[in-house]
Amino acid sequence: MRALIVVTSLLLVAACKEERPAAAPAPAPVKPQAPEPKPAGPRVVELAVTADGFVPANITLKANEPVTFKVTRKTDETCATDLLIDGTDIKLALPLDKTVEVSWTPTKAGKVKFGCAMDMMVGGVLLVE
Repeated sequence: MRALIVVTSLLLVAACKEERPAAAPAPAPVKPQAPEPKPAGPRVVELAVTADGFVPANITLKANEPVTFKVTRKTDETCATDLLIDGTDIKLALPLDKTVEVSWTPTKAGKVKFGCAMDMMVGGVLLVE
């Protein structure tokens, strides 16, 4: 009989215990954010032809990165009425006060001269990395 009381007491104690809530689920892993997409299309470089020549005169570019030059001749007091890029067939007429565009993709690192049609006396350097 004593055994019956002990077993009954154990059953009552077990039945009276509070049930503990289940452990909270682990937080969902944080997904790394995707890098922001690069803008579509070529890099745009704005050039002006002023009394000081091409501004800016030195431009750094990356090999195999397409670039579009937007060039505006702002003065008539210059020989830079055209834009030539050394080593290419690019010869772009530069009408006064009108923006013209030309696209180009440098394929190798180095310095590339650009400037006017008169032996490129007025010009600058494209530094291709």
